[in-house]
Amino acid sequence: MEPLVTLVAVTGLLLLTGVLGAVRFRRPLVALRGGLAAMFTLTASAHFVGMREEIVAMVPPELPAPELLVTVTGVVELVCALGLLWSRTTRGSALVLSALLLVMFPANVYAAEGDVSWWDRLGPRTALQAVFLTATVTVLIRHGRVVARTPARATPASPTR
Repeated sequence: MEPLVTLVAVTGLLLLTGVLGAVRFRRPLVALRGGLAAMFTLTASAHFVGMREEIVAMVPPELPAPELLVTVTGVVELVCALGLLWSRTTRGSALVLSALLLVMFPANVYAAEGDVSWWDRLGPRTALQAVFLTATVTVLIRHGRVVARTPARATPASPTR
């Protein structure tokens, strides 16, 4: 639940900052990129501290080296979270994060088995993944359109003597 709260809260705060005058955050897509970056930074940190054991336990037993997989996915999440913040790498980061959400879905299915609390059941887990995937795909699709419509910066003319 914390990743969803982080995504919504940071995106909302950035939008509010834009309404209050921060020109950079007036575009909802920029606020969403910031919210996703915060969310994936949070989830990446859990791969290393705090919840590492729980995340390793989510890896289906058919997969080799669960600790290595958790480490690699944590690094990918962190790198892509940073990549969302730089315009030139936003689309690539959104693409990788979208793919990562899909590839990691079997871990959610595996984690939802057995006696788990309601928010850890497959329905809520799937709904959360759908929200996160919708957000990353939105950035992937919309960022390309925004960049394509942004006029190229004019270069200063060479001084003539």
